[in-house]
Amino acid sequence: MPLDFTEPFTERTPRVVNAAKLKRAAGRKKAKAFLAEGENAVEAAVATGAATDLFVTEEAAERFEEIVRAAGYMDVYTHAITDKAADHLADAVTSTGIFAVCRPVLWTVPAILKGRPRLVAVCVETNDPGNAGTIIRIADAVGADAVIFAGDTVDPESPKVVRSTAGSLFHIPVARDRDVRRVIGQLGASGLSTFATTMSGDLNLASPGDALQQPTAWLFGNEAHGLDPDVLDAADYRVSIPIHGSAESLNLATAAAICLWESSKALTE
Repeated sequence: MPLDFTEPFTERTPRVVNAAKLKRAAGRKKAKAFLAEGENAVEAAVATGAATDLFVTEEAAERFEEIVRAAGYMDVYTHAITDKAADHLADAVTSTGIFAVCRPVLWTVPAILKGRPRLVAVCVETNDPGNAGTIIRIADAVGADAVIFAGDTVDPESPKVVRSTAGSLFHIPVARDRDVRRVIGQLGASGLSTFATTMSGDLNLASPGDALQQPTAWLFGNEAHGLDPDVLDAADYRVSIPIHGSAESLNLATAAAICLWESSKALTE
């Protein structure tokens, strides 16, 4: 059934006001929900059953007609909104006009490890939303089993991270645990070897031998200072990525892409 835009929700409508509160951590915690924005994220949220409510402008309803129709099939409450309401909900500079309120999708670390994963990306103290979302997307693309955020990290369900995952947050198990040592201990106890990325590692990624052919958890550090020394010491392997040009270092997400790709190849050979 086509949406009725004769009286769309405005930025002052309580449902829109409450949805906008999900852009903040306190709002997400209180409501036990988060907000997805944009075509890819909303489509994945609807398809996987995570979405509870859909908000859409008249222009977006026409542009994303298949998503709106799918939301109807999935019994997602769909609300017509004004352009100003969309601006109120938007985190992106330019709004696409389509949003979904979602129930929490984060896993616990024990639940992830119960599935005996073979390749896991672990973001340790990672703070940049773009990097965090991109690593989730990369992990999904290479066929990794999960992503874990360890320590004082960005919230994987924050708007910028959700948008950066391009829907992958809903495809791959993602967990968050503030205790880094506990996470590393759980990884080891589950049979995963931990590989820490560092500028001067004892293992060169260009010639890793058969090290990557075992169940692996990659530890990726903070954008500014990398991994703390105690985390490096706790890892089973310290790995460096060879740089042949003049670049001083690699962006965190770029380094993660290289490491996870190499592991994916090794595990499937």
